[in-house]
Amino acid sequence: MTWFLARVTAVTACGASRPIGGQGARLAAVPIDTRKWFDRTQPQTLQIATWLLYINAFFALIDLLDDSGYLGYVRDRYSFGLLVGLAVVAAFVLGGFLMANERKIGYIVAVVAAFSPFILRFWALTDLERTTGANLSLFDKITGNNTIGFIFEVALCALLLHPQSRSHQRIWFK
Repeated sequence: MTWFLARVTAVTACGASRPIGGQGARLAAVPIDTRKWFDRTQPQTLQIATWLLYINAFFALIDLLDDSGYLGYVRDRYSFGLLVGLAVVAAFVLGGFLMANERKIGYIVAVVAAFSPFILRFWALTDLERTTGANLSLFDKITGNNTIGFIFEVALCALLLHPQSRSHQRIWFK
């Protein structure tokens, strides 16, 4: 069993929560179920987002190992490129795993991971344009000229930022 630090409400000796507005919460180690990679009790938006995070992690790993993708370009071009790529893959996996275990930090990591392909692709293709002199449009820099992959990335961002997902994580996540 893995332990994770989270804010918990203070409990009195008889087991009741103290009704102190904002005070009484403390940082404590809360166990995480390492076997829980998916939560069927979450709303549809978060369930689909969790699966898309895992799928995007797989394709980001393949992109990191392949030289033709933007993560492969960053890996080859910069000495810290491998670390950036591994951080992106880890963010996808960690975001999905912690969201499945109802952690607010997981939701934050998932949102960062969902927007990371846009930022990294724009950075890599702008650098490629600068070094080679090629003329790439803004649309190509954002989408990577991969319309179907772009649609899934936008869908992941939309699912995570959907009002139902945001309200569920605000109310139920620890």
